Amino acid sequence: MKLRDSLIILLITAAITVVGNFVGPKISPIEALPGILILVGVSFIGIVLAKVIPLKIPSVAYIVTLATIITIPGFPLAEQITELTSKVNFLALTTPILGYAGIYIGKNLDGLKKTGWKIVVVALCVMLGTYVGSALIAQIVLRIIKMI
Repeated sequence: MKLRDSLIILLITAAITVVGNFVGPKISPIEALPGILILVGVSFIGIVLAKVIPLKIPSVAYIVTLATIITIPGFPLAEQITELTSKVNFLALTTPILGYAGIYIGKNLDGLKKTGWKIVVVALCVMLGTYVGSALIAQIVLRIIKMI
């Protein structure tokens, strides 16, 4: 995928996120826009790094690393970046991403059919394991802090 295409997809995702951020948690688009642009910028830089650096590391690794570095306390503007990006609701951000995932699966239905029923079993195990693991961790933490 070309960098131009990646940027267009990021901007479409940003636009959908602005709408979702306003419709759901009622955060003004003007208020959320700086945070969304920061997220787009970090994502785009991560994609560029994945293409420029000759290692076979996925762009998401560069994006997460860059985002972590720029929000470390003491890093210049870390506090402002954290404040601005906190105005972007997580669910508003996941909506377009899940939409893209659905489109991708729809386009590759033949590949999905070839995996057969086993993929359903694996998916159910992953979901169940994630749920039980999260509930277990929550239970332990809540007992430690004496909330239950």
